[in-house]
Parts: sequence; C-alpha cells; structure tokens
Amino acid sequence: MARLDRSIRSWRKISGLTAQIAAERAGVSRDTLRAIEAGRSTSSENLLAIMRTVGILGPVVDASDPISSDFGSRNLARASVERVRTPVVQKWNG
Repeated sequence: MARLDRSIRSWRKISGLTAQIAAERAGVSRDTLRAIEAGRSTSSENLLAIMRTVGILGPVVDASDPISSDFGSRNLARASVERVRTPVVQKWNG
C-alpha cells in the first residue's frame, strides 16, 4: 500500500489539486484523504473515489485486465479450452 499512497499523493499534486479540493471532489473528508495518502486503512469505496478524482482509477482497472498481461494472454487459450466436469448424479432406486 505504501507505493499506492505515494502515487496517489503525487498524482494529486501533479493534477494541481489541494488536499481539500481533492477530498471534496471525491466526496470524502480531508482527514480520510490524508489517511489514504499516509497508507492507513480505509474503505475500498473511499480509496476508489480518490483514485478516480486524481485520474488513476481507469489505468489501474485497465492494468488489472488479465489479457493485458503477458501471462494472461499466454494462458487465455488454455483457460477457455478447459472444461468443468459436470457432476454425475445417480438415481436412488430404494
């Protein structure tokens, strides 16, 4: 989380946003923004709101797409070919 909190602070500053303005635009308190930038625990909702405000939510979501990674691209064909077995249900003739 330490790397993400530094990135959020850097992107906020690059965007020319004060902590107060960024917090208002994200709909969180200034204390919540400061906590996020300090790497302290917060709700996912607050973190995503701040990431959207500073402009990094889209790129982070895009980067999490498995097909965008070499590993995901290599394994896509195999994953789509593998089948899930259907359980065999036996009738009871009691």
